[in-house]
Formats: sequence, structure tokens, C-alpha cells
Amino acid sequence: MKDEFKIELETMPRTTSQEKGVYIRNGRPYFYEKSKVEAARYAFTYALKKYAPENPSAAPIKLFVLFVFDVKDKKKWGKYKTTKPDTDNYLKLFKDCMTDCGFWLDDAQVADERCVKTYAEKASIYVRWQELGEYPQ
Repeated sequence: MKDEFKIELETMPRTTSQEKGVYIRNGRPYFYEKSKVEAARYAFTYALKKYAPENPSAAPIKLFVLFVFDVKDKKKWGKYKTTKPDTDNYLKLFKDCMTDCGFWLDDAQVADERCVKTYAEKASIYVRWQELGEYPQ
């Protein structure tokens, strides 16, 4: 299976799954998702649902994601975004949402991934994913 799609957003969330809150109860730490992370997770999940396949894939996955961050400065349009959030932390949240939407059974199946961050006038996410064969192509 191979699929690609583009998601358009009002603005790109700028939080990652690493931004956890912690509180102590009876001497033990408890971690929770901060409201900004919950909002980003909701935005990604809501946008991804309409592109989810009927059945999750069980095969190894090749994934390409282009995050286009909205910015008003026209000089930045089309240029790489080299500031936070980091691609690895940002992609982790997005892959978790893809797993929750049923693209695959577990994000550990993603064996080949590429993530790019750029700037443009409008926020969007371009996704291309495909099932891989038994051997690297």
C-alpha cells in the first residue's frame, strides 16, 4: 500500500511529545501531557482521520513527512526551519497520532523515515507513506 496526502492547518502546533508535566504524590512522580501537547495531538489526529486506511498495516513502513510552518516574513518562505521544535521529537508526536488513527499497528514498524521542516505563508503537512517489502529498496 502507498498513499500520500496534504493536510492544511490554520497554524502549525509548535509543541512536542517531550513536553510532559510532572507532579509528586506520596513521594512518587506522575507524568501527564500538558494542555499544549493535548491540543497538538487533537489537531493532528483530527486532520489525519480522514486519510486513515480501513485496516492498519502490519508491514514495515517507509515514511516521509514535510512540516510547513506558517510565518509572515516572506524572506523565510521556502527556506528550511532550523529552530525548535526538533524533527525527532516533533515527528514522534505525529507518528503517535498516525498510530492512533490506524495507519499501522505500532509506530515501531516505521523502518525508514525522513522529516523536513520548512517555512511558507500557510501551515501544512505533506505525508507520503508506503509499506516496504521484505528487503530494503
